[in-house]
Amino acid sequence: MANIIEIGREAEALSEGRALILGGELVAIPTETVYGLAADATQPAAIAKIYAAKGRPAFNPLICHMSDLAMAERYAIFDPLARQLAEAFWPGPLTLVLPLFEGSGIASAATAGLPTVGVRVPRGFAGKLIAEADRPLAAPSANTSGRISPTTALHVETDLGDKVGLILDGGPSLVGVESTILKVADGVLTLLRPGGISAEAVERLTGIMPERPFGFTTIEAPGMMASHYAPKASVRLNVTHVEPGEALVLFGDAAVDNGDVARVTFQLSESGDLAEAASRLYDVMIAADASGAEAIAFTPIPGDDLGEAINDRLTRAAAPRG
Repeated sequence: MANIIEIGREAEALSEGRALILGGELVAIPTETVYGLAADATQPAAIAKIYAAKGRPAFNPLICHMSDLAMAERYAIFDPLARQLAEAFWPGPLTLVLPLFEGSGIASAATAGLPTVGVRVPRGFAGKLIAEADRPLAAPSANTSGRISPTTALHVETDLGDKVGLILDGGPSLVGVESTILKVADGVLTLLRPGGISAEAVERLTGIMPERPFGFTTIEAPGMMASHYAPKASVRLNVTHVEPGEALVLFGDAAVDNGDVARVTFQLSESGDLAEAASRLYDVMIAADASGAEAIAFTPIPGDDLGEAINDRLTRAAAPRG
């Protein structure tokens, strides 16, 4: 099983993490969104290990995490709009899909051969590790591809403990859902994945409401596949009635008929707080799945602000699986 080091032992965590990263190995790292399975984005063999450990399709590109904006500008081309977004929301849960500098050094496998790259500057310890290694880190969520994303070191250990050499334990992720992904091109913002920064916050800053794609032929960013974030149990959404033996997940004071027949009941946020619900979403999904229920039933969740990201994850979790 993987070695686990708490990031409170910062010098040891940075030293061990840096050595493995530069040696082309995988390290599970905490970020404010979810735990990432990190490797040096400039080493093709290291990127191959990410895809193998996750069972991830090779056409699904990876986000490359940077220590700061200056580092990101070494790899991606920023226009004024992209720079405005980066300066406002970094470090934080926003990924920008931008043109890749020719000869940047980022492995083609990390971008799935696309001429663009998704870049993000995470908060906290992850940024320190990137600066220590002085390498961009490709870091998709540290879980089996298509399954529920991890928000604790225990989640990572349970899923990938035999496939990763080191897990850096930073406690529960604060945001709890992945970053918002925006493609920036010719003054147009396209929302490829809702996440920890709401579309409304982007509009307040830029005066531009991101467009939502109505269909696509190319996977340009993580989280665009129809079935994703899925538990082993089936998922039902917007329920007002529970079937016997289902795991019930409530939001706020939702009214549910026949709720006493639920196998187990969870609450995302008793007060109806979307930020709290986002931070608890994956942990609750994992616990509900572990209960042995064949189905997980979610009561309605508003679609505004962070609710767009929550509903996006649940819709993909509920999608038919190939």
